[in-house]
This record gives sequence, C-alpha cells and structure tokens, in this order.
Amino acid sequence: MAKIHPLALVETDFIGPGTTVWAFVHILPGVVIGTNCNICDHCFIEDGVRVGNNVTIKSGVYLWKGLTVEDNVFLGPNVVFTNDIRPRSKRYEVELGTTVIEHGASIGANSTILSGVRIGRFAMTGIGAVVTRSVPDHALVYGNPARQRGWVDERGQKLSAAGPGQWRSEQGEQYQESANGLTKINSVLNSI
Repeated sequence: MAKIHPLALVETDFIGPGTTVWAFVHILPGVVIGTNCNICDHCFIEDGVRVGNNVTIKSGVYLWKGLTVEDNVFLGPNVVFTNDIRPRSKRYEVELGTTVIEHGASIGANSTILSGVRIGRFAMTGIGAVVTRSVPDHALVYGNPARQRGWVDERGQKLSAAGPGQWRSEQGEQYQESANGLTKINSVLNSI
C-alpha cells in the first residue's frame, strides 16, 4: 500500500505499493507510478506521465505529459523537464515531445532536459546541466549545453580507459563502446 501524506493531492488510482508521496505533491488522473518510489515535497505530475519502480523524485520537480521515467531513476531537486519546444500561451493543439529517462539514470539537481531527448541507461547528468540532445547509455554529461565528459558504471563511478573503445570500473567490470553508448561485457561476478 502506498503512503500518501494528508497534504498531498493525488487524483490517480495507479500508485504501486511501497511508494511514498510527501506533502504538497499534486498528481493528476491518468498518471501511473510504480512500486517503492519516493516523491518528495512540492512536486507536480501531469496526466499521461509514467513512472517506473524504485524511482526517487526530489523536491521541486514537475513531470509533464510525454515523459516516461523508467525503473531505478534518480531525479535531483528542481530538475526541469519541457514538453513543448515552441511554447505559446493559450495554444492547445500542440504535438508534445516524448522524453524518456531510461533505467538507472541519474539527473543532477537543477538540470534542464529539452523535450524529445532520451537519457540512456545508467547515464548521469551533472548539477545544472542543460541537456539539449540525447545522452548515450553510461555517459556522464554536464555543462551548458551539456557535453559528454566521461563514462560511469551502474554505481555512478567514473570509468577508466582500458584500450580502444573499452572501459573498466574500479571493481574490474569491463565495458565496450557500442552504438547506444557502453555495454557491459563482463562483471566481477562473471570473472570469478
């Protein structure tokens, strides 16, 4: 069963067990939220948004229609999402962009995410990043505009070069560059 603070306004019936919704959160009808999520104070979630399992949404984050947040994602405080790249007041027949935050990604505090981008699996944006294009799996991006500054593993630790197109974690896990970013080619458990 979800735990919903009495000062939250929750208009959806689709919140998974173990999810906590804190004070001053407003969730519209049609939102789907998975299990074991933590939605902190002062968040807004618009209809049509899908949030996976084990997601953390820190305070001051607004999720707009067209956004999908997959499992195990972290959204830092005051992350900004957009869903209309040519906004005008009182214009209602607009094709909204589709933005996807993939499994295990972490979005740093105050990052701004342009409508229509994909943030890859286990990717990480630094604090205040302005993300104007899609981010590959395991990429570390930051700056304005955000640029790739390295690669990270599933724990968010920076990877070291291990040869042409190959990277290694501190734990000895090996990664290979691929069309979508990095792919793990072995793990510590597999190598023992």
